[in-house]
Amino acid sequence: MAVGEIFLGAFLQVLLDRLAPREILNYFGLAKGADKKLNKWRDNLSAIVAVLNDAEEKQLIEHGVKLWLDELRDLAYDVDDVLDKFATKILKRQIEGRDQASTCKKLRSLFPKLKLNSDMNSEIKKITERLQEISERKDKFGLKGTGTSSKAWSRPPTSGVLDGLTIVGRDGDKAKILDMLSRDEHNNFNFHVVAIVGMAGLGKTTLAQFAFNNNSDVMKEFEPRVWASVSDDFDIVRVTKAILESVTSQPVKVEEFSKMQHDLNEQLRGKKFLIVLDDIWNKGDLYDLWTRLQSPFSVGAQGSKIIVTTRDLKVAKIMRATEVHNLESVSDDNCLEIFEQHAFVNNDRPPNFELLQKKIAEKCSGLPLAARTLGGLLRQNEINEWEEILNNKVWNLSGKSDILPVLKLSYHYLPSNLKRCFAYCSIFPNDYEFGEKQLILLWMAEGLIQQPPEANRKMENLGHDYFQELLCRSLFQKASENNSRYVMHDLVTDLAQWAAGNTCFRLEDKKGDNLQSVCFRHSSFIIGEYSCHYDGVQKFEAFREVKRLRTFLPLSLSDTEWSIQYLARTTLILEGCRYLKALPNNSKVDSLKAMPPQLGRLTNLQSLPNFVVGKGSDESGIREIGSLFHLRGTLSLSRLENVIDAEDARKADLKSKERVDELVLKWSWPDNTQETQLGVLDRLEPHRKLEKLIIWGYAGLEFSTWIGDRSFSTTWATAFAQRTLYYRNDCSRKCWS
Repeated sequence: MAVGEIFLGAFLQVLLDRLAPREILNYFGLAKGADKKLNKWRDNLSAIVAVLNDAEEKQLIEHGVKLWLDELRDLAYDVDDVLDKFATKILKRQIEGRDQASTCKKLRSLFPKLKLNSDMNSEIKKITERLQEISERKDKFGLKGTGTSSKAWSRPPTSGVLDGLTIVGRDGDKAKILDMLSRDEHNNFNFHVVAIVGMAGLGKTTLAQFAFNNNSDVMKEFEPRVWASVSDDFDIVRVTKAILESVTSQPVKVEEFSKMQHDLNEQLRGKKFLIVLDDIWNKGDLYDLWTRLQSPFSVGAQGSKIIVTTRDLKVAKIMRATEVHNLESVSDDNCLEIFEQHAFVNNDRPPNFELLQKKIAEKCSGLPLAARTLGGLLRQNEINEWEEILNNKVWNLSGKSDILPVLKLSYHYLPSNLKRCFAYCSIFPNDYEFGEKQLILLWMAEGLIQQPPEANRKMENLGHDYFQELLCRSLFQKASENNSRYVMHDLVTDLAQWAAGNTCFRLEDKKGDNLQSVCFRHSSFIIGEYSCHYDGVQKFEAFREVKRLRTFLPLSLSDTEWSIQYLARTTLILEGCRYLKALPNNSKVDSLKAMPPQLGRLTNLQSLPNFVVGKGSDESGIREIGSLFHLRGTLSLSRLENVIDAEDARKADLKSKERVDELVLKWSWPDNTQETQLGVLDRLEPHRKLEKLIIWGYAGLEFSTWIGDRSFSTTWATAFAQRTLYYRNDCSRKCWS
């Protein structure tokens, strides 16, 4: 279990649930008085949960309450860590003793073997004291019990994400930008800079997107077109690399900056290009960075353009923009139109909406981002709840915080499980593009996706619902150049960082901090910033004393050579890592010869797309599959020729794997006899609800009788009826697929 939020209702409830099992009580009971402390934990946590809703409201306007919630969050993590230690010990004993202890009575006999050491007892004592102190302080803030803290979450509307919406109130701005881009100034410069300047949330990036994707006759002259997110860190190597990869549509293998610039120079020579540099900040070395970055641009054709978006007019001057477009606020009517696009499904306005129009427009303050976010917020609520949201005290804090009130409210009214998932995203740097599947896997690895008691759905499907809900609320938005990637607006990233507090941080943002003094739980870093410099190596020395870190997420792994041996207990997403020299043992790769030994001890494993059957003592044989009762989705068993004894295949117990819907059986080469292969196939009979079966490289003289059994699902039986036997030209054996 892991959390990165201030509003802790769901997390504390999970802790209360974890304190209930008899196994934990028995374990604590081994130490004198430990069971009483455990009950004290439950009493104090229950009292705190009762006032959390009031605390969530007050922390938006009272800094002291926010600090109290921060301390409570840190303590909740520590309680969870202690319970994790106990649960791990119990699970370890269960696995080690599963052959001897098959009944609950035998399992309980294991507990006397467990010892509660003095360090753990001291830890329990400290937590008890901290919890008591935090519980007493809640009375000083006058916190009152007001029921549950967040509206229950339900699956998003089936209409899905609001895509393809028109840009409202910007017709004049669009025409002006196209006019600026169409001008061919004839002077000593082959390219010119067009700057879009305005405060956050006005739609600078949206306007640049319009120009970038416009297919008018004027814009068709620009080839290539390149989009690069710069952000506040302005990594010149990263930006140059992104531009070069976009121009060539190929990954860049070189690491030397000079070589990248030379290659980019050759690619742009004589071409009329359009490059968008989105979100540039005015940092002290901007002039030097821009001077170096623009070097290859001078070889382009006359009329080439660079569009830059920035909040600061000084950036336009430093970059010598020949055209500057100052973006202004939109009208109240435009804000209402944007709001309605996001608030109403099928343009279905509720009764009495006209009475709230003026108040809604005022809350948007001429910012399209505010109108979009407010629409996403109110569409989740009934019309009678709108008045309460529009009258919230947070609207009066606009001058006391850098975060827009509408964004704070949007977060406040998220269900608690979505709050946790959103706040976790604060570990991403500004303008970082992420994929839906990538983020869902991270949420799953952190334990942030909660399975409702009555549901029996895949975690991936629940994660998809979570993701789409955050997308509908405009907390995520599609990336400019790639519709399969997503980003968070800078202001939304600020919101996530506020919500996460000190639990999540990015290493590049903490360059001047003493990391040992920060109680963080989740960390990320950009590989390119630290991997090749001594100072970067020194930066990681601070992690030696970090005891509570749960996530250490390296970003931009794909073109970096480094060792992953120190990340043995994390979930790694290694898509596109062409230069990775050492793979984790459980990775899915075609050249993998076997799985590590005792894989069957991972009894809670749910996803195993490829199990490579081994035959040595230092490898996992097929019988290891038998204890993996929770497998689901696709299961591929490869190198089945390594099964020497057909009875081992029976112990895989595929009949019990009822959540596996696709089964792939692969023989790579007939190392064993045809009779053995038939015996193995006979004993790999799956459950009757299997949806898809693929058999490859099977060399037996006949098929098992279960393959033609009509009791299999109709879909699978139909597919089977269409399959045929064939011979491979390069060998004399019979193959089937």
